[in-house]
Amino acid sequence: MKCLNCGYESEIDQNQILCPKCGGLLEIIVEPPRDFSFKNLQGKGVWRYKDLIPGEYKTLVSINEGGTPLIQSTNINRNLYFKFEGLNPTGSFKDRGMTVAVSSAVSLNYRTVIAASTGNTAASAAAYASRAGIKSFIVLPKGKVAIGKLAQSILYGAIILEVDGSFDVAMEAVMRLYRDLRIVYPLNSFNPWRLEGQKTIAFEIVEEIGVPENVIVPVGNAGNIYAIWKGFNELLKTGEIDKVPRMIGVQAEGASPIASAIIKGKDEPEFTDNPDTLATAIRIGKPVNWKKAFKAIKSSNGSAIIVSDSEILESQKDLARKEGIGAEPASSAALAGYYKALNEGIVNKDEKTISILTGHSLKDPDSMAKAPSKRILVNPYYIEKIITGEINGFNS
Repeated sequence: MKCLNCGYESEIDQNQILCPKCGGLLEIIVEPPRDFSFKNLQGKGVWRYKDLIPGEYKTLVSINEGGTPLIQSTNINRNLYFKFEGLNPTGSFKDRGMTVAVSSAVSLNYRTVIAASTGNTAASAAAYASRAGIKSFIVLPKGKVAIGKLAQSILYGAIILEVDGSFDVAMEAVMRLYRDLRIVYPLNSFNPWRLEGQKTIAFEIVEEIGVPENVIVPVGNAGNIYAIWKGFNELLKTGEIDKVPRMIGVQAEGASPIASAIIKGKDEPEFTDNPDTLATAIRIGKPVNWKKAFKAIKSSNGSAIIVSDSEILESQKDLARKEGIGAEPASSAALAGYYKALNEGIVNKDEKTISILTGHSLKDPDSMAKAPSKRILVNPYYIEKIITGEINGFNS
């Protein structure tokens, strides 16, 4: 384990979450088994890759997460693929990390977990805590969480603590609580063990289609882009692959501290106290994993892209009406980023590119309702006339 801030190093210790010397973020550096091969693996989902997941787990808390479909585009570009994480048990990629983090918590004899959230982490943490038979506290920014995600947290039985302010205020509270009071186990992505589950996205991509040229990831708190990059790098160590794809991070223009800095060539993000975007899952002004995201993007010769809310909604509509995929706005930011990357020459249409769709459209029903549609109140006797009129290109 190595601290990104002060350089502190130690042997892998499952009890360590933050650097014991300076409180900075820790990286878990995995040396894969020399004889690792996909051919030797059994099962499916996240724990299929247990040989590359460090730590000791007395109990695996799993809801059969992972194994999500990699869907080739039919109508946008045949070289574009969608990794649809919305088909995880609670509807987002968070489940991959949560199975490892909650399994770790249980193995370390914690009986209570906590997480700050924009919504998806809350739903996932609550579900996995319930599966484990332990208590969960969820800290949410009041009035700023999509109803689908809030409803999930309620259903799974979490104790919900709402704060006045942004997600970043909630996150600061959780980190302070963990530092001062070690009786609760944190499930946010500053916990490096959670990212060990999320890196399996890379493993599944490689098993299915090999190494793409580009992987486009929506960036909020910035753990996922690093985790996926980490997964590719570990496969590079095994010899299973001989290159790592370019990692391209996408942020909404009202919440783009990382992308703005990278585009301007700066070494630190431009934090904001008031992030604003309809893509609530990435409405984060002070991403805790920014150093990890910078490392993933820069070391892979990747890029960062900023997209507008209108571009996000248009891409959400395209995913649904051109590809039949229902994704929440934050996920759709990845497709919006792909469009912009093509226009700006960052990626080529002939390159194999993966767009990570992080969450299901049902997470945010309000955003779905914003899509333009024809809704007609009709006398049932006129349905035939309306349908034939639509088919023939006229209305009467």
